[in-house]
Amino acid sequence: MTTYLESSAGVEAGGKTGLTVIFTSVFFGLSLILAPVALMIPSAATAPVLMYIGINMLGAMKNIRFDDITEAFPAFVCIAFTIFGNNIANGICAALPTYVVMKLTAGKGREIRPVMWILVAVCLLYFYSIL
Repeated sequence: MTTYLESSAGVEAGGKTGLTVIFTSVFFGLSLILAPVALMIPSAATAPVLMYIGINMLGAMKNIRFDDITEAFPAFVCIAFTIFGNNIANGICAALPTYVVMKLTAGKGREIRPVMWILVAVCLLYFYSIL
C-alpha cells in the first residue's frame, strides 16, 4: 500500500513517463537495506517529526467539500482510522469503501470511476486478510 501511495505521489508531482515508478521501487529497495539502521532510532526521537508532518498534511483539508456529506464523511473516516489505527493504509482502506457506499446511497453512482471499484475490492481484501 505504501509503495502505491508513493508512486501516485510521484505521478501527482508531475511524473508521467513511468520513471517515477522505477525510482520509487529502487529507493524502496534501498530502504530495506537501511531499515535496521533506522530502527535504531527510538520512537521518542521521531515523534516530533511525525507530528510536524501530520500538521502539514492537515493543510489539504481546506480542499475537502464540507457542503457535500458524500465527500466530507469519507474524509473524516480516513482521518479517524489513520489516527486510531496508527496506519495511513488503514485510513485509506476504510475511506474508499465508505466513499463508494455514500455515493451509492446518495444516488450519485455515476461519480464513481471504474478504478474505484477495483481499489475498494483490494481494500476489502486487505481488511479480510488482517482479520
